[in-house]
Amino acid sequence: MAKIFTIILLCFVSLYSKEIVSKNMINVNGEVIDMLIKDQKIYATTDNGKVDIFDLKTKKLIKEIQFEKIKDFFGDMNNPRVFSVDVMSENILLASQGTKGFSRVFLYKNDKFYKLFDENDAMAIMKVKYFTKEKILIALLSSEIILYDLKNKKVIYDKQISASKFSDFRLNKDKSRLVLSDESGSVKLVETKTGKILKTFSGQNLDNVYQLDYKNHIIAVASKDKRCGIYKEDGALAYHKKSDFIVYATGLSPMGKLCGYASNSKNDITIFDVYTKSNLYTLSHNKNPISNIIFLNEKQIVTSDKDKIKFWSLK
Repeated sequence: MAKIFTIILLCFVSLYSKEIVSKNMINVNGEVIDMLIKDQKIYATTDNGKVDIFDLKTKKLIKEIQFEKIKDFFGDMNNPRVFSVDVMSENILLASQGTKGFSRVFLYKNDKFYKLFDENDAMAIMKVKYFTKEKILIALLSSEIILYDLKNKKVIYDKQISASKFSDFRLNKDKSRLVLSDESGSVKLVETKTGKILKTFSGQNLDNVYQLDYKNHIIAVASKDKRCGIYKEDGALAYHKKSDFIVYATGLSPMGKLCGYASNSKNDITIFDVYTKSNLYTLSHNKNPISNIIFLNEKQIVTSDKDKIKFWSLK
């Protein structure tokens, strides 16, 4: 009898999560594409050729990095989309849209841009992240991962991880491993130092992946098939949560115990327990599709809603 009651209670909890409305919000100079929170700063890249940097505590704009306009296919001058941001020792690593369908990668330090790659390198670079202070990881649209030595200006390895179009990759905390996904819906676990594929996860997402997260051996997958997939590295977990709309974003808490995903056409974010699968909270009143969900800790979350950054507190 007690077992039946527990099952009924879990079902009730999973259906009726606690609704939370954000009370703090800041405006960004453009639609947010990528967002990073590090050393008490928020770095938000945009579709408007800018990177806005905010103080996490005061919510005030500290700095605005402006990219030069580029010429599009029609010969018009437009602001480039800034795809990716990472930071190490005050050096900001950025990937942006270039001309002719290719990308540019810059180091930004001491208020100056230092170009690493541009259109002449003929690479469709979608994401860049630091591996060490002197080595960076580059993800191409072709799902190649390149480990590049900044000091010696040479490629350490160039590995074809998937035959499908690249979607996203995420590093674990110590950067020893990364997960990469593509338009097929499968997820590859890769040894960062060598580029060796260690494992493939599949079955929970059957279409193009938009975003991943990877915390404490848990992998979360947001995809076009209206699912948020969950895998555990050792195979102990493999399931998905459904949405009635395309899932563009997902995020895991630092311990990997909680997951958030854009869960319906109203742009609500559902926070659920990864291990029990119970829905716990609904972050509501978002006006646009969510592009980023970042847990500061197990109770505080930062999200991006088009040109807005919102702050949430789980009680």
